[in-house]
Amino acid sequence: MYSTAPLYAILAARPLDLAHLPGIERRAARLLEDHAPLSVLAETTNDEDFRAAQVEGRLWVAVAGGEPVGFALVEMLDDGLPHLEEIDVDPAHGRRGLGTLLVRAVCEWTVERSYAELTLTTQRAVPFNMPFYAKLGFAVVPDAEQRPALVEVVREEASRGLHPAARCVMRWRPR
Repeated sequence: MYSTAPLYAILAARPLDLAHLPGIERRAARLLEDHAPLSVLAETTNDEDFRAAQVEGRLWVAVAGGEPVGFALVEMLDDGLPHLEEIDVDPAHGRRGLGTLLVRAVCEWTVERSYAELTLTTQRAVPFNMPFYAKLGFAVVPDAEQRPALVEVVREEASRGLHPAARCVMRWRPR
């Protein structure tokens, strides 16, 4: 019996991967159509940010047949700590564990670099957002415990139309 299922791998992003990432972003955004403003869903990360993240080792891709089908992008916040800015998987390759593998790769990188924590912001009410990250060991950061850099992330998201009450800040800490 032969399998036609693609074999997946998680890799540090390569320069040739970058052109594929905006398309993945747009296709993955469709999953959030009822949870975020269309203006936000139409956004894609600019080429310079992808290129800088790739060069600095803050960008991972899930590949199938040598082509990217998902990615995880880490931003370094003003206080020098990593923030999982975005994770997207093309819906055609969804529900196969790629999101989990991408998050785990970022967590491993966090440990290797001896960072105290990894943060992210996500939608509270979307089943494949907050509960997904909680299963991977992320915990909600109460407002009173948010570092100034995280408060600024939430403020910037609000300026783009993401309502802060629908969002939450989460953090993962190495054990």
